[in-house]
Amino acid sequence: MKKDHPRCPWPTDELYIAYHDTEWGVPVHDDRLLFEYLILEGAQAGLSWHTVLKKRQNYRAAFDNFNAEKIARYGDKKRAQLLANAGIIRNRLKIAATIQNAKSFLKVRTEFGGFDQYIWQFVGGKPVQNRRQEMKDVPARTEISDAMSQDLLKRGFKFVGSTICYAYMQAVGMVNDHQVTCFRHKELY
Repeated sequence: MKKDHPRCPWPTDELYIAYHDTEWGVPVHDDRLLFEYLILEGAQAGLSWHTVLKKRQNYRAAFDNFNAEKIARYGDKKRAQLLANAGIIRNRLKIAATIQNAKSFLKVRTEFGGFDQYIWQFVGGKPVQNRRQEMKDVPARTEISDAMSQDLLKRGFKFVGSTICYAYMQAVGMVNDHQVTCFRHKELY
């Protein structure tokens, strides 16, 4: 790491650095990408984000590039294929949750005119600009992620606990949790 290009301390390899420098914390308003992050954050439960990032391309292939309309129609044959796919996290509950979440996602999208309109309402439509000095200053959850989790669960979503929701908010740029010393903090402020 160059002194004139300081980063948050967590990117430890090329995959993580690329994700940190180009994606993490960038506001996302594309429904398909918002759905992808929601599914990947749920897949991460109990694992590291690095594990999920390494399997991301496999997830895109296995789940029809996160096309919610297609996923919502997956039946037993497709579930069996997914459970046999070594390129993804083969957890029966997480695969079932992905299918359920696609159905819930489509309902929310119809109700609100887009998932983007729904999910961004939790932060008033614009990113929360935090000023984290150190990683220990970053919470695992907040009142906002608690509210988001409760509402998503009420709407039938699975694997959307408050900690997952906060990680989701960080990933899709609803909060800027880059440390103030990181070059990305200022770029996204």
